[in-house]
Amino acid sequence: MGLGVVAPFAYLCPVRLTLTAIVATLMGLTAAPAVAADPIDYVALGDSFTAAPMVPGTSLAGGCIRSTGNYPHRYAAKHPRVRLTDVSCSAATTSDVYSSQHTAWGDLPPQLDAVNAGTDLVTISLGGNDEGLFGTLTDWCANITGTQTTGHPCQDAMANPDGTDWLATTIPRTQERIKNVVLAVKAKAPHARIVLIGYPRLVPTKGRCDALPLADGDYAYAFGLNLALNRAVQAAARETNVKYLNLWRASRRHDICAKVPWVNGKDTVLTAAYKYHPFANEQAAIARMLHRRLR
Repeated sequence: MGLGVVAPFAYLCPVRLTLTAIVATLMGLTAAPAVAADPIDYVALGDSFTAAPMVPGTSLAGGCIRSTGNYPHRYAAKHPRVRLTDVSCSAATTSDVYSSQHTAWGDLPPQLDAVNAGTDLVTISLGGNDEGLFGTLTDWCANITGTQTTGHPCQDAMANPDGTDWLATTIPRTQERIKNVVLAVKAKAPHARIVLIGYPRLVPTKGRCDALPLADGDYAYAFGLNLALNRAVQAAARETNVKYLNLWRASRRHDICAKVPWVNGKDTVLTAAYKYHPFANEQAAIARMLHRRLR
């Protein structure tokens, strides 16, 4: 009986020694210095809906009027490994990706110069300034409306002799240019993740407001063009097989006339947003969406 009792303990001893050795080994591994992860090189290409002029804190940025509170900076601030190069610039068009952009402070390098073979992430938000689309819809159409609140003077002014609409005919060309921008980025950064970012809603589906002084009939016209541009950006993403961030859907209750707008109206607020440009809440929302889309 005595041998029967001792034998189990004799067999447990080697197991106990083995466990002790494993624990010691694991402790040694955890005590080893950690290897720092490589940084993620992020390049933000875009126009003023990325630069976010007047969103705190805005700097001249060589004439780009760019905010450090825009969505690229907000995204980078939440991800310590991200190393941001933000070349977004107010008034930029898709052509400024390839050629120098002229500003009041001088000429800037093409935005594509910031992209290279080591780039890991690129966001692109362009197209609204191509052929004067947004500027025409906001400043120009608001100015010709004047005190007229009925009819559709802006739409009438955009009619071509052949019955087509001048602004509407620009959008397919813009879609092709956005597609070419993505292909150019892919050529320079073949391993980068690329995200095309759409535009938020500017116009309500019904009603009107003083912040967006268009004639009643021009609201539907402007809404249709705003939507068409977003569809063009989405189509360009699909055709080039890159990710798309759908701001149109996200900004459903945040147009210029909404209770909580994401985009400012006709009056610039120096500490908040340039006229007809994003507020900080819109930029924060994009940063959150970008995080979810990429994680």
